[in-house]
Amino acid sequence: MATPQLKLNSGFDMPQVGFGLWKVDNATCADTVYNAIKVGYRLFDGACDYGNEKEAGEGVARAIKDGLVKREELFLVSKLWNSFHDAEQVEPIAKKQLADWGIDYFDLYIVHFPVALKYVAPEVRYPPGWNYEGDDVVLSNATIQETWQAMEGLVGKGYAKSIGISNFQGALILDLLRYAKIRPATLQIEHHPYLVQPTLLQLAESEGIKVTGYSSFGPQSFIELGWDKAKDTPVLFEHPVVTALAEKYKKEPAQILLRWATQRGLAVIPKSNNESRLKQNLEVTTFDMEADELKSISGLDRHLRFNNPTDYLGTLHIFA
Repeated sequence: MATPQLKLNSGFDMPQVGFGLWKVDNATCADTVYNAIKVGYRLFDGACDYGNEKEAGEGVARAIKDGLVKREELFLVSKLWNSFHDAEQVEPIAKKQLADWGIDYFDLYIVHFPVALKYVAPEVRYPPGWNYEGDDVVLSNATIQETWQAMEGLVGKGYAKSIGISNFQGALILDLLRYAKIRPATLQIEHHPYLVQPTLLQLAESEGIKVTGYSSFGPQSFIELGWDKAKDTPVLFEHPVVTALAEKYKKEPAQILLRWATQRGLAVIPKSNNESRLKQNLEVTTFDMEADELKSISGLDRHLRFNNPTDYLGTLHIFA
């Protein structure tokens, strides 16, 4: 089944439904990617901080070798981690990530967070994670402008076809657009009915930036991490608004949540190790809900953010 494509401002098409590689175990990652390609996924969203890019690349290589897909039919995404924001570190880490994947270019390469941390060489620690000295996270003096201009250099050298941003808020986006020679093609944000961010979506749309929502199921991804905030939040799969629509449309609650996002023009990157759910997630663009039903889901907004460094680091108040 063909997945709808979103036209990026870079001129390239991006599948609207992809597969997110966050928290995919190294031991199963290659098989997971291979099986997802077999089911029909073409977009895979990774990051060096996930620590599984080598295994994801092995899954891609096997799928290509077996004739399931050609490289040009895939849309492979990765991210620049915070400790590589200094201009001279951007190209070397991107090239390392490409080597880990076993590919020549990323279809999309994204600034993971709008915060620069002190550089730690990959041979010292990789995947990189958050850089601590004692109890403090150690920052770099690299500016977003410095980092973005280095990102633009990746496009010029063919290492990335499109570049984008993640976890950026409105004021930073407006500032970036003042000096960007290459505009960000995408903005990736936490997006679910408990965190709708309508004004940020409005800004992105007005600037021609496509939005990808991560953690589409709200607390679900973070319950696995044992976070109290997630455990204390009602599960969206069981919310009466969601379950009533699932019953009406004869769909799973997860499909209702994903369709709420995609019908409003966002891309989504859910993951699953279950083949039937893999297919279900890929089929979320095959039905439409009514406008007032979409509004009823948006009405669940609690401005509740789970992926907030303030909560798990006690610092880096990015979303203050």
